[in-house]
Amino acid sequence: MDLHHIREDYSKQELSETDCDASPLAQFERWLNEAIKAEANEPTAMNIATVGSDGRPQSRQVLLKEVNAEGFVFFTNYRSRKGRALEANPFAALTFFWPELERQVRIEGRVEQLDAAASDEYFESRPYTSRIGAWASEQSQVISGKSILVARAAAVGVKHPLHVPRPPHWGGYVVIPDRVEFWQGRPSRLHDRIQYRLENGTWLKERLSP
Repeated sequence: MDLHHIREDYSKQELSETDCDASPLAQFERWLNEAIKAEANEPTAMNIATVGSDGRPQSRQVLLKEVNAEGFVFFTNYRSRKGRALEANPFAALTFFWPELERQVRIEGRVEQLDAAASDEYFESRPYTSRIGAWASEQSQVISGKSILVARAAAVGVKHPLHVPRPPHWGGYVVIPDRVEFWQGRPSRLHDRIQYRLENGTWLKERLSP
C-alpha cells in the first residue's frame, strides 16, 4: 500500500492574529459554532491525550459537553484508564479536527474534577439507558464476554426501574487551558497557526511556523 501520494491542498480560508478574539475560549466557541453550522461530522468529538503513572501517553476520542469560563468539560468513569491517568498526572491535551473546514484546534492544560452538583446535573440529563450503562460498565476492565455487560445492565434496570442515581465513580472533568492553538489549512502546506499562551494571567497571541 502506497500512502506517499495521499494528500490534500487546503485553501478554503485563512487565519490571522487580527481575526482571532482576545480570548481563546471565545475564539474556540466561534469556531465550534461554525463547525456545527457547517454540519461537520461529530463537531464536539475531541481526542484527549493523557500520561499515566508509567509515563506512557494514551489517547482516545470523547465528546465535549461544555465550554465555560474555566475551560473544556467532559464526563467519564473515574476508574477508567483515562481517569487513573489523570489521578496520577492531572494534565491533558485535547485535539479537535474539522476536516470540512480544514481546521484543527489543540489545547493543553491542567485537569480538575467537577464538583458533585455539576456532575449530578449532567447525569440527570442523560438518557435512562445511558445512566444504566454508567453503572453496568466497569470501564477499561477486562470482561469474559458481552453477556456479562448485558446481565449487569439488566440487573441495574431492575434495581432502578424509574430513577438511576449517578455512580460515585462517574462524573466530570474540566481541562483548564494554558495553551491553545488554532490551525487553518493553507495551500502548499503554508498553514496558518495562531497560538494563545497564558503568561502571568494574560493570554498572548503568537503566530507559529507551520
